[in-house]
This record gives sequence, C-alpha cells and structure tokens, in this order.
Amino acid sequence: MAYEAKPLPFRKQLIGISEKTMQIHHDKLYVGYVNKRNEIDEKLTKVDRTAANATYSEYGELKREESFAANAIYLHEYYFNVLGGENEEGTKPTGDLIQAIEKEFGSYEKWLEDFKAAGLCARGWVVLAYDFNTGKLHNYLCDSHNHGGIWGAMPVVVLDMYEHAFFIDYGSDRKAYIEDYMKNLNWEAANHLYGTIKK
Repeated sequence: MAYEAKPLPFRKQLIGISEKTMQIHHDKLYVGYVNKRNEIDEKLTKVDRTAANATYSEYGELKREESFAANAIYLHEYYFNVLGGENEEGTKPTGDLIQAIEKEFGSYEKWLEDFKAAGLCARGWVVLAYDFNTGKLHNYLCDSHNHGGIWGAMPVVVLDMYEHAFFIDYGSDRKAYIEDYMKNLNWEAANHLYGTIKK
C-alpha cells in the first residue's frame, strides 16, 4: 500500500518562516520524498535479487535510497509536527518534557545552548531524541537523512537545517532561523509526543 503524505498540522503563519518556504518545503520537497519512496517500493517488487552484490546492483541502490527517502519523510513529519506554537521571548516552556530536559542537561538553558550549537554545525538535522538504549534524552546531529540516526532512539523535537528550510527567508543567517524556529516550537505537541514515548 502506498505511503500517503500528511498535511501540515498547523494553519497559522509562522514567525519569520514564510508561507512560500513552507509551501515549497511541504508541498514539493516532502511530498516529493513520499512519491519517491512509493516509486522505490514499487521497483523493489520487481527487481532482480539474484544480481545483488556489494559493488553495484539495482537492488543495492534501491535499498540504500529506500532508507534515505523513508527517513526524509519521517524527519520532515516530526519537524512539521512541532511547528505552529508561539513562544514569547524570555519565557521558558513547561511540561514533563521540560522537566526531563532539565534533569538530563542540568537546565533548560544548557539544553537550548547545546541544541542551538548543534544546529549551527548540522548540514541536515538536529534531533532531540529519547534514547531507549540509555533511557535518556540526547541531542543528535544527522548530516543526511540516513546518516547519523541512532537505532533505538525516538525523535521528539526535530530541527531541519538543510538550506531549503531557511534560505529563502534568512539567506545564510542560520542563527536567526534557529531563533525563530524556537519561537515557533509547539511545546504542547512535543510534550504530548514525549508522554506517548514514556508510556
């Protein structure tokens, strides 16, 4: 059964991130990954597995790109799902996730400093994940959809640092984009997801 693209989970205009950016990001890029994954899935039903080898085979390339497309879909969905909030500058969010962040990182401010620093370094994604291997929250950096993800870790807060996410609105000012992302972060959605994970 074909994977179906999910609509944006919010309808409001974001702070700093334009409607044009979100339209391109969701309707073209994300939907494009969904279509490509479905195309790969279809090709995998017909590919010659007897020709598989480590140097090159159609099967091998399809399997590599399958993980790229699938993770592109999931990471974008997590990213979109935590947008649409409205956080006043200088106010700290509340909830079980914030309490866990404070426990793991020492304070919300220390987590935020680490998360933002990872964003300035990342070529792809920053993921605050609950790592079932350690039972702790951790900021992970992934430079590509299928490179850097941790088996057994569940994304909670996801920041897209690919240039398509910010370049129209911010040019190369990654720092300003990250600041606005934090203003748009929907902590209620993140808290809900964290609660689901902890159950």
